[in-house]
Amino acid sequence: MQKRELGKSGLEVSAIGFGCMGLNFSYGHALSDAESVTLIRQAVERGENFFDTAEVYGPYTNEKIVGEALKPVRDQVVIATKFGFNIVDGKMAGMNSRPEQIKAVADASLKRLGIDQIDLFYQHRVDPNVPIEDVAGAVKELIEAGKVKHFGLSEPGAATVRKAHAVQPVTALQNEYSMWTRGPETNGIFAACEELGIGLVAYSPLGKGFLTGAMSKDSKLEDTDFRKGLPRFTAEAMEKNEALVDRIKAIAADKQATPAQVALAWILAQKPWIVPIPGTTKLSRFEENIAAAELALTPGDLAAIGEALAAIPVEGERYPEHLMATTGR
Repeated sequence: MQKRELGKSGLEVSAIGFGCMGLNFSYGHALSDAESVTLIRQAVERGENFFDTAEVYGPYTNEKIVGEALKPVRDQVVIATKFGFNIVDGKMAGMNSRPEQIKAVADASLKRLGIDQIDLFYQHRVDPNVPIEDVAGAVKELIEAGKVKHFGLSEPGAATVRKAHAVQPVTALQNEYSMWTRGPETNGIFAACEELGIGLVAYSPLGKGFLTGAMSKDSKLEDTDFRKGLPRFTAEAMEKNEALVDRIKAIAADKQATPAQVALAWILAQKPWIVPIPGTTKLSRFEENIAAAELALTPGDLAAIGEALAAIPVEGERYPEHLMATTGR
């Protein structure tokens, strides 16, 4: 597995990471704990070293699975987790990034993961009620205490990144980024990463599964699948967005690759400090995903993809309005 440095932080991770959320949370179908542990360990055997989780996935259970799976190889892997949501009776209930809460979450996550230090600790969403300088200061204290190695932010605005970075250097931003979600290119996030030496960890790099070509307007989502409430996953939107996937399929066929591999290789080709973290519940899909790191896209390939992306508008927002409001703060 190729490696990449997240910005100029010195933190080196697999060029393609593993987003663990979907193992048991959000997508309807879930693996058993034992199946999840097996899959994570199989990923490690194939060279994966970068695993992403969060306290809110489950909540709490995803961290326990990741911790159990990685315990035998702790010194070989990078574990990222997140704080920032208020969890009441097992459900998200707004934001909570007060310094005392951040420190309590860190202690609880360390215990669930069974580790002594969190490699990368993200604020999951920016809390409008807590100054980002206070958040960065709390994480700085955790770093000084040896409980955290690196600080990250997820879905912040560029001005927030700069304010946080002035207090405690930010190692990585975790933002949605893919062929059909390209906001970081133009909303100041790419510019901030370049200027400050920060890495970008791209979540949902396969468009929550749509860019793999495995979904269509006829796809039936389970009631427990969170995509059912997303504007891009209505039957009408998926029908219109199939035009983009058809173009990706054609390019993939020419490269003797899959649409997922082209989508991931395209992300890797954008900047050397970007690391996508696709998730999966199948070993075959994991192997398919990591093979994308070996797929070389030529300037001609990238130009053809760029023409397709410019010519085919994406139908639907990535989140409903109330969730979009939590991004870019």
